[in-house]
Amino acid sequence: MKEQVLDSMDIERERGITIKAQTVRLNYEAKDGKNYILNIIDTPGHVDFSYEVSRSLSACEGSILIVDSTQGVEAQTLANVYQALDINHEIIPVLNKIDLPASDIDKTNKQIEDVIGIDTSNAVSCSGKTGEGISEILEQIIQILPGPTGEKDKILKCLLVDSWYDTYLGVVILVRVIDGKIIKNMKIKMMSTNQDHVVEKVGVFTPKPKDINE
Repeated sequence: MKEQVLDSMDIERERGITIKAQTVRLNYEAKDGKNYILNIIDTPGHVDFSYEVSRSLSACEGSILIVDSTQGVEAQTLANVYQALDINHEIIPVLNKIDLPASDIDKTNKQIEDVIGIDTSNAVSCSGKTGEGISEILEQIIQILPGPTGEKDKILKCLLVDSWYDTYLGVVILVRVIDGKIIKNMKIKMMSTNQDHVVEKVGVFTPKPKDINE
């Protein structure tokens, strides 16, 4: 397994930052013995890519606020977290890079509470490098963040998150299904253009593209 799995662009891996939001769907067996499907969007943290963040937040029920425990709260951290608070997201504070000598967990927690005003009693300390604390983050997602509220039997209603052109597949759109379900070969209408299209393939990112029936 290589690091920065969701940072697939060369420039992202080179600079060590996220530029384009990426999604991943994973199955997780929690400590309560139940199996959950988690859909996660890794968004950019840099202020120059705030549109990517805004678009991704609209497709989610809650947010994970990841703060570098060696640097504390930065300007772009504030800009992004305020966007999440504006749409009433429940937020899980996560302190990353605790494996580094310069990590200061207490100072970073205090900064989050004083500057942002978020309670850090449920904050998780972790290391993306060693994997410490990752299972605790997944448990917090299940316990704190709300699940989707849509109904499969309703008429299809989706939020367009992203789109791009693939040389082999044609136009690919990334959507958040709010109600209903998407099935291969079904007809859909894009409300912004009032045009009908046929769904030729349906899939999810795991994080690699995986075809599914619906």
